[in-house]
Amino acid sequence: MVTAANRFHFISGLPRSGSTLLAALLRQNPRFHAGMTSPVGALFAGMLNEFSAGSEFGPVVNQAQRRRLLHGLFDSYYADQADKQVIFDTNRLWTSKLPAIRDLFPQAKVIACVRNVAWVMDSIERLYRANPYENTKLFNDDAERNTVYSRVETLAQRNRLVGFAWAALKEAYYGEQADSMLIVDYDLLARAPEKILRLVYEFLGEPWFEHDFERVEYDAPAFDQALGLAGLHKVRPSVKIEDRPSILPPDLFEQYASLSFWEDGRNSRANVIRNLRGDAVAHGSPLQQPAAIQ
Repeated sequence: MVTAANRFHFISGLPRSGSTLLAALLRQNPRFHAGMTSPVGALFAGMLNEFSAGSEFGPVVNQAQRRRLLHGLFDSYYADQADKQVIFDTNRLWTSKLPAIRDLFPQAKVIACVRNVAWVMDSIERLYRANPYENTKLFNDDAERNTVYSRVETLAQRNRLVGFAWAALKEAYYGEQADSMLIVDYDLLARAPEKILRLVYEFLGEPWFEHDFERVEYDAPAFDQALGLAGLHKVRPSVKIEDRPSILPPDLFEQYASLSFWEDGRNSRANVIRNLRGDAVAHGSPLQQPAAIQ
């Protein structure tokens, strides 16, 4: 069983923005458990549906029982990780569930991985083209997958892979629980992994662990094959940025390049690691005097 000594935190944010890389790094720490997207978010949403108005069970499950059942979901799923002091659950759903998370786990933190949305679309399109003999489950029919324009438009819809994650993140960014969230930009993480990870540790209030940024391991070929998108969760052994031109048509790239709302710190209590004159600093209420990255 997961004991009271275990602390739950969450990894969320945009797809193709470093969440798997971050989890692969964090799991190097023997005190931590982290991984790719888990089924806990889907189970959480399914249980909520069974409790809510319109369900035959809603009237017989009171508030206290709902909290115990949902908390017990985490305890049961991670019972095999009872030796880990800190558990990170990854799911893009969590930024849309911050009120519930803060109620169930008052000390929990959410690390939201972000990236310029145009590059998110570019990354997914690159994977799609690398699997030309597979119709990935990301698209429902030929109308959605026919061209790069239909594919990107589909992904951007509010109930699809990128659109939902973006909208949920924006809700959390401007919400009343935003102070429990840290925004981590993929480009900063890939360019300066140790410096960014030290800020993540500071945000979590955890003692630093010496990570190996040249031997990072993570892959989930069976999961990616089932989705029809090989390489989706494969992490390269060495953490580094690869500068390259976009494969998106220029007009499409420009359309999505201006959606990085987290670059504007006004009206949000979220903590954000920003790039200022070549340095990265973490801003936000829990980090009163954040250390600059030189």
